[in-house]
Amino acid sequence: MGEHTAPKFPQEIIDEYAALGVDLPALFSAGHLGERMGVRITEASADRVVGTMPVEGNTQPYGLLHGGASAVLAETLGSVGTMLHGGATKLAVGVDLNCTHHRGVRSGLVTGVATPVHRGRTTATYEIVITDESDKRVCTARLTCLLRDAPKAESS
Repeated sequence: MGEHTAPKFPQEIIDEYAALGVDLPALFSAGHLGERMGVRITEASADRVVGTMPVEGNTQPYGLLHGGASAVLAETLGSVGTMLHGGATKLAVGVDLNCTHHRGVRSGLVTGVATPVHRGRTTATYEIVITDESDKRVCTARLTCLLRDAPKAESS
């Protein structure tokens, strides 16, 4: 489904997670579902997360991009933004996702851009705009995540 593109992170974030032994590109690979769907994160910070997904392989019976596929892309990007906002001591857990599908897409690559609407201590909300290769809006989504404390590492 295309080649893997390593996400781009600000150096201070890479350093923060590296000190904890966390490989950010592996952590934000979009997981098994995202990998099966061809989701690729190309840029990531708490202020803006960008990712792509092929239409091929992610369609519904009529040959259009499946709305659930758009939802997977949106939740992935918004969750990454929330995790980066929360920092290494927090985990992001999606609690609300809504998607408005504006137009159908039959081929090519869609691109999602997640930007924060609200970033607090316990929740974060991101708007995710998904566009086609002609930069036409395909879907607008909003994701709210709860920020929970990450489990403490066990010492040996």
